[in-house]
Order: sequence, then C-alpha cells, then structure tokens
Amino acid sequence: MTTVNVTTNESTVTVSPTSNSVTVTQGEPSVVTIGVLGPAGPSFSSTGKELLDSGVVNNSVIYYDSTSATFKADATRTVENLVDGGSF
Repeated sequence: MTTVNVTTNESTVTVSPTSNSVTVTQGEPSVVTIGVLGPAGPSFSSTGKELLDSGVVNNSVIYYDSTSATFKADATRTVENLVDGGSF
C-alpha cells in the first residue's frame, strides 16, 4: 500500500500506483522519497512451517518438533549433546 503524507497545501502530489510514479508540482525544489515493498523471499519451508529460533544458542541444530508443529533451534539439540546412542 502506498502512503503519501502532505504537510503543506502549497504542493500538489499525484501518485499513480499502476506506473509507480509520483509527480510533485511546487515553486521550490523538493525532495520526495518513496519506499515500495518488494516481493517477499521464499518461505522457510515448503509446507509453511515456522522456525522458532528465539532460544537459539551456540551450535544449535534445527529440528522438527511435532508437538508444536514447528522447526526449532534452541538448547535442546546442539552439536555438543548429539552423541551415539543419544535420544534424538
């Protein structure tokens, strides 16, 4: 969505969303800055699952937690606690 804030009524601002152009008519030189959000990048997973990494620690390993239906990176699985015969 494009937002235009006009702080004075001495200017004319025309926004054309189909061509992404702005025309400013004013007696003095002006600076107009426009930001347009680009397309989002690919999602984390092809199934739309979320990655919870708020508890990430050094050497966290990403794993899937079926209880919460999310991928996690936290202290539960790290390279230090993954050992032969471990419960992982």
